Amino acid sequence: MISRISGLFAAIAFAAALTLSPAHAQDQKPADAASAVVEAPASVVAAAPVAAKEENPYGLMAMINHGDVVAKSVLALLVIMSMGTWYVLITKLWDTQKLAKEAKEVRIAFFKKPNLAEGIKGLKEGSAFRYIASTAVEASEHHEGALTENIDHNSWVTMNIDRAVSEVNGKVQGGLSFLATVGSTSPFIGLFGTVWGILQALTAIGVAGQASIDKVAGPVGEALIMTAIGLGVAVPAVLGYNWLVQRNKGVMSQVRGFSADLHGVLMGNRQSVKR
Repeated sequence: MISRISGLFAAIAFAAALTLSPAHAQDQKPADAASAVVEAPASVVAAAPVAAKEENPYGLMAMINHGDVVAKSVLALLVIMSMGTWYVLITKLWDTQKLAKEAKEVRIAFFKKPNLAEGIKGLKEGSAFRYIASTAVEASEHHEGALTENIDHNSWVTMNIDRAVSEVNGKVQGGLSFLATVGSTSPFIGLFGTVWGILQALTAIGVAGQASIDKVAGPVGEALIMTAIGLGVAVPAVLGYNWLVQRNKGVMSQVRGFSADLHGVLMGNRQSVKR
């Protein structure tokens, strides 16, 4: 009896195992599949190489690397003109600022000195005001000679002061002609690079026998870059030229005012000596 009961339980256990095993296998397979689906992208992402950032085939670097002699020459000329423009702007700004500062100091201290000799000693070496004052004093003290005796003292001193002021003005205005040249010619130089690039594009299309986008986009893109660079060089040159012209006018008005006051002092000293 006991053996039969044991055999019955064994049969029931075997049947239950056979019944549950397919369901368990079916339940396990979707789970395994889901885990495989979840894990697959991670493995793919880990195995996939990171694509390097591609350079623009129609940009400035492509033009430098693959451009011909004419294109590189135009680009080099525009770069030189741009460097010259910024050099002139920075140096002229420094010179005019220094001259304006000296003008304020001169008007405050120069005419309060006991005499012109002390006033000239108080001016900085190499300054425009010291040069004008030294020239005026020398002309006033050395008005002699057969060639100058027919010129009155007032006119002689005035001529020498005006000459000194003109020399200072020439130094202040130095470099402005370069800015004017760059501002007027750089757009046309860039346009020449554009025309040359388009000509190269048309030549490439004619040789290839088909007007595909890769045959047109590259040379035309390089050509338009030339135009943009030409305008980028011209705009600072034109703006800097106009700004420096106005700034120089203000500074030179102070220089001329100093020369007029100096002329009056020299004539007044001469009248007092005559008396």
